[in-house]
Amino acid sequence: MASSPVVAVVGGGASGTLAAIHLLHLARARGTPLRVTLIDRYGRHALGQAYSTTDPHHLLNACVDKMSALEDDRGHLLTWARESGLDVAASDFFPREAYGRYLRHVLDAATGPGHRVTRVTGTARAITRQGSLCVHLSDGRSVEADAAVLATGNPTGDPAGTAWPHLAGDDRYVPDPWAPAALAGIGEHGDVLVVGTGLTMVDIAVTVTRASPEAVVYAVSRHGLLPRPHRRPSPPCVETPIPDGPLRLAALLRAVRAAVRDNDGDWYGVVDGLRPRVPELWSRLPTGEQRRFLSLAARYWEVHRHRVPPATADRVAELRATGRLRVLRGRVTGAAPEHGGLAVQVDDGVTARELRVGRLVNGTGPAFGIARDPLVARLLGDGLVRLDPLGLGMDADAGGRVLNAAGRPDDRIVTLGPTLRGTRYETTAIPEIRAQAAALAPHLLKTVTSGDPPARWGPAPLRGGRGEVSGPC
Repeated sequence: MASSPVVAVVGGGASGTLAAIHLLHLARARGTPLRVTLIDRYGRHALGQAYSTTDPHHLLNACVDKMSALEDDRGHLLTWARESGLDVAASDFFPREAYGRYLRHVLDAATGPGHRVTRVTGTARAITRQGSLCVHLSDGRSVEADAAVLATGNPTGDPAGTAWPHLAGDDRYVPDPWAPAALAGIGEHGDVLVVGTGLTMVDIAVTVTRASPEAVVYAVSRHGLLPRPHRRPSPPCVETPIPDGPLRLAALLRAVRAAVRDNDGDWYGVVDGLRPRVPELWSRLPTGEQRRFLSLAARYWEVHRHRVPPATADRVAELRATGRLRVLRGRVTGAAPEHGGLAVQVDDGVTARELRVGRLVNGTGPAFGIARDPLVARLLGDGLVRLDPLGLGMDADAGGRVLNAAGRPDDRIVTLGPTLRGTRYETTAIPEIRAQAAALAPHLLKTVTSGDPPARWGPAPLRGGRGEVSGPC
């Protein structure tokens, strides 16, 4: 008897969950049996880093009407919230914890007879081909599947403590603030210094200062720039005329500045109008110009593009006014244990100062070192994937199929979300990931239900059956 096709999704955060949801929705609509195995390192299926927070003051950075999990039902989140008894409007900024519950609800609702999700807690360390695909976990278990979705999300900035190796394993240094319980009681040991001044830092500052009324948060970055606040109501999008053909960074920046000037200096509508065009504009920049953007302009784009809700902006302003959040321009050049805390050196290029804090936190947000991830490193070594030219993520075609070492697309291994940063740049927010998940679903469903690859039909060779964890494939 034929078994149902299986898709293994490596990564249980928003990217993997949205991929699973759209696959299951399409399979049910077509009457095609399908099983999805969702593999998450920490067992935070559907939550990931962003939505596993328990702090109710951590809010979404986009309003409710933009955050539906379903590409064909943009009002789905608002409907769910109201049916759940939440008093919320389309223009509100939802707590991230509640959004995590929403994603879990949508994933659960996508299942049914013949359409099942198996949740696996484990760390994928390799993928091999033995007729079908085999996803190997670090504890020796494995999952056999017909196709795999690489949805590993944003790499953390310093997962191994490599920035300050002498502090690795020291609880005074927090290399990943989104690891389970990483911020528990963090402000009880004195002031906190956060490396980075972006969205991650804002969340840390909100949590620390509410939990510890006396703690001061220092935030250090090269530019000392903070995310800009959202405006309510949102202004309409503004079209930016940009020349056709290959682009140079200078010409792109001139066009954007001209659009802002012509819009009476209001940049909000210009940035929002550019957002859906970013992947196309990014592809028109030669690799050298992309590198120049990353070096010269990326931080300025990020603080205007990835904004904070008005309530969060008000809290940040209050903390700065009262001296409880102190933003410093410069870089951390050293950190040494001292009297139960740390002595941290900060250099702004002109003067150096020393700060004594209880904790040092890596708040730099997404890192660009995807090749440091053990799974990605193994896939690179095995030639199953290759990095994009900038080394920001995996190289893939327009449909999300990864390119192997020879540059050939793989029908059975696809990726979406932050792993595509190098090829699309704007690929970290729910609207972009949702659209990618919807686009991947038809291709994957066709791939796993066509042909007759070895080991797909007939008795399952694994104790738990295809798609279930078991011993080696």
